[in-house]
Amino acid sequence: MNRFRSLIAASLVVSIAGLGMPLPAQAGMLSTEQAVTSAARARVDALLERADVQQKLADYGVKAADAKARIAALSDDEVAQLAGQIDNAPAGGDAAGALIGAALIVFLVLLITDILGYTHVFPFTKNMRR
Repeated sequence: MNRFRSLIAASLVVSIAGLGMPLPAQAGMLSTEQAVTSAARARVDALLERADVQQKLADYGVKAADAKARIAALSDDEVAQLAGQIDNAPAGGDAAGALIGAALIVFLVLLITDILGYTHVFPFTKNMRR
């Protein structure tokens, strides 16, 4: 039993002494350009991981692995340009704005035709037709 205790004590001494030893690490300055490029590459990679993007690629006949390999082969400038295009691309559009715009156009067309006397939709234009 004493031998077991001394073995545990010796292993604890070695492990605690090892905690104070510095680990080999290399630290260096990271330029802003490298950080932006790294973030852009991560953003494009995250986009390729989405299920809807992979489905759309499959609809076009492109395998997700092939797309990832092509993205990995791009230069840093090309990845940054691609990430910028993704950020600036419209994402679906504004349905409410389109509906309001269409309703406004229909209203204006009916109003003008009513003022000119071709239709009789709005009662408040009766005085304008004379």
